[in-house]
Amino acid sequence: MKTLSTGAVIWLGLAVAGGPSGSRAQDVAPVAPPPQTVAAHVDAPAPTPTPAFADLTDVVQRYCVRCHNERLLRGNLTLETFDVEAAHERAPTAEKMIRKLRAGMMPPPGQRRPSPDTLLALVETLETVVDRAAARDPNPGARRFQRLNRAEYERVIRDLLDLEIDASGWLPADTYLGAFDNMSDAQGLSTTLLEAYLRAATEVSRFAVGNPDALSRSAKYTNPIEVSQHAWDHLEGTPYGTRGGMAVTHDFPVDGEYVFTIETLFGQGTGFQDVDISIDGEGVALLGLEHGSRSTFPIRTEPIFVRAGQRQIAAAFVRTIEGPYEDRLKTPGWSFVGGEDSQAWANYGITALPHLSDLMITGPRRSAGLSETASRRKLFHCRPAQPAATASAEARACAEEIVTRLAREAYRRPVTEADLEGPLSFYDGAVAAEGFEVGVRTALQAILASPSFIFRLERAPEGVAADESYVLTDLDLASRLSFFLWSTIPDEELLDLAADGRLSDPVVLEAQVRRMLADRRAEALSTRFASQWLRLQDAEDNQPEPYLYPDFTGQLREDLVRETQLLFDRLVREDRSLLELFTADYTFLNERLTVHYGIPGVSGPEFRRVSYPDDSRRGVLGHGSVLLLTSMSARTSPVLRGKWVMEVLMGTPPPPPPPNIPAFDDTESARGGRLLTTRERLEMHRANPTCRSCHRFMDPIGLALDNYDVTGRLRIRENGVPLDTRGTFYDGTDVSTPADLVTVLMKRPIPLVRNFASHLLAYAIGRRVEYFDEPGIRTIAREAEAADYRMSSFILGVVNSDAFRMARPQPVVDEQGDASRAGGAGS
Repeated sequence: MKTLSTGAVIWLGLAVAGGPSGSRAQDVAPVAPPPQTVAAHVDAPAPTPTPAFADLTDVVQRYCVRCHNERLLRGNLTLETFDVEAAHERAPTAEKMIRKLRAGMMPPPGQRRPSPDTLLALVETLETVVDRAAARDPNPGARRFQRLNRAEYERVIRDLLDLEIDASGWLPADTYLGAFDNMSDAQGLSTTLLEAYLRAATEVSRFAVGNPDALSRSAKYTNPIEVSQHAWDHLEGTPYGTRGGMAVTHDFPVDGEYVFTIETLFGQGTGFQDVDISIDGEGVALLGLEHGSRSTFPIRTEPIFVRAGQRQIAAAFVRTIEGPYEDRLKTPGWSFVGGEDSQAWANYGITALPHLSDLMITGPRRSAGLSETASRRKLFHCRPAQPAATASAEARACAEEIVTRLAREAYRRPVTEADLEGPLSFYDGAVAAEGFEVGVRTALQAILASPSFIFRLERAPEGVAADESYVLTDLDLASRLSFFLWSTIPDEELLDLAADGRLSDPVVLEAQVRRMLADRRAEALSTRFASQWLRLQDAEDNQPEPYLYPDFTGQLREDLVRETQLLFDRLVREDRSLLELFTADYTFLNERLTVHYGIPGVSGPEFRRVSYPDDSRRGVLGHGSVLLLTSMSARTSPVLRGKWVMEVLMGTPPPPPPPNIPAFDDTESARGGRLLTTRERLEMHRANPTCRSCHRFMDPIGLALDNYDVTGRLRIRENGVPLDTRGTFYDGTDVSTPADLVTVLMKRPIPLVRNFASHLLAYAIGRRVEYFDEPGIRTIAREAEAADYRMSSFILGVVNSDAFRMARPQPVVDEQGDASRAGGAGS
């Protein structure tokens, strides 16, 4: 069978173009854009079987089966019996084909391939066949319970009790699955985990109410060594006129006297240093110390009276000099000189100032009652006339008011008498012996330990079959919405609408989404969703070698990550196009970042919008956070950078390397007395044909970004040799600069758009995206295209999707492993 004739392509384009894919021809063409196709309605009747389907099936057999057959099983896939007209019967396989075809990756470079028109006709036909079948029987998927993870727990406690906590002190680290930490499949349940939530409930309730009987204890805070404490390094939260040190939030359980102890790590040199101790910005002590050797020893304050509640404690060195710090060698940006002899060489010859390494707070020594705090004011909105030790009817009524309000907010729904029975019984058991406040604290502890608080349970209606979809209740919808956009509980307005059954109204729902996006809590979309989608947490794992990058500090790392978060937050706040994430000719910088990037004109620690002076940086691909997390500690990695673009941005990850393939670091690193460049070593590594099959995709992408060093600075040489970043993208386009890479990615935006929609949907529903979700994702992407890819169009598309607003009950599995009947999501 020959390649499709022009007439067949035109007929097929009329039949399927503009269907669920909503694509443009130029988005897929690997060489030249074919003519525009004519749009048709999604719900148009399916075309009757014609030879065109057989022609497309023959294209698959002729070009795809060469690799994807029973013998070779490339990609663990065989297409020997694949029929285009019956693609919906093998939907998982069809979705893999659609993803690769839309990215222009199949057939691979160097292999025979049909014309661009034929490939476009094939992918659009596959999408139409699959999407029409899905429309007849939509599957919103099933999800088991979700529980509050660390980040959500902290945000919920902040909104519930006006209390800032660090959940890592009680809850174990969350497991990441599919890039995110809120995936239900990864949220295990064990006795140890439940005990952790019980400990958290005990501690949080004590922090919120206070504890007049608190015993003296010590809390120690340690400063990371990557935090620079040079003479000019002012840390956020410390008083102006100081340098280095640390600022922490500490919970004081009761009014009383506390002792503050600091430990300093000394470097070379001698001199006097004063350490300022402040509470909520007010100085309370000044400690003087002299150093002249490498040592660590504690220095304590006299007992200091502190009122109960959360206070910001800062300990910082008084700044004694301004301007450059003179030395016989250039002073590196990172001031740490090492606490052990083995690390002394890192900044050899540098006269270093002392570091504050630890801060310890001990107390109370003498207790003096409880002052009013923000959490107490929010908790006790009513009080009995004699709250100290009474079980009066007045106290009981007030406690019932408090417990009812707390339970409604914590459980994210109206509460019943059964819901209140447990917490109030704990109150009754404690109030007679220990008083009203301890009774309320015990009831709060019971609420925070309740499954209704810890777990987000969505129950299926009675009698729903295992394969039958149902619409979520308005209350479940409110919780999904608030944890999606805010990572916390619904507020009063959202909860009231849900309780009245009005939230599911499309007009009301859209209005609430837009209201929530304008709220400050929507920053969670940048600090949680975008950060995890882009893998920004991986930047913490790469500490550049200090002898190569002596100016890299912990503060700089935080600023690099913040830059990316602020760009995404701007897109959400101003409802800008998603594509601006890749093409933006501006970013958000403070003075530290402008010095690092070599962009003048910014002073001070505050971030502000800055336009790039040239096209050497564009969008997120020019952000130091991304460039750092895709590097090794001592060198760049075009392989990691190319893999990151393919996997994180395009959604087409390369296959894992075959076994027994030598690691890149095993490749020869020097020849003829000269260090080889990364490109030269790459060419040696991919000389192996097994390696070349994947590296031909990744390497040109990564090399186009190799003008950025490990920390994101621009460079023109490596190992003294001019950089050669030339490469050929897999579609045949020459790329050698970041601007070239952005241009070639924008030629084919559909993979980028759909991949973003896929990750946004997965984060919103708390489960991995499956093959049956792809038709809905294509709908979201198509509607977003009609709205110029504005961020609100993606968010509203997710909220209005079947996967977000509907569910299927999880089957109950009997002892023999047979699914017998439907059960609730929390059953």
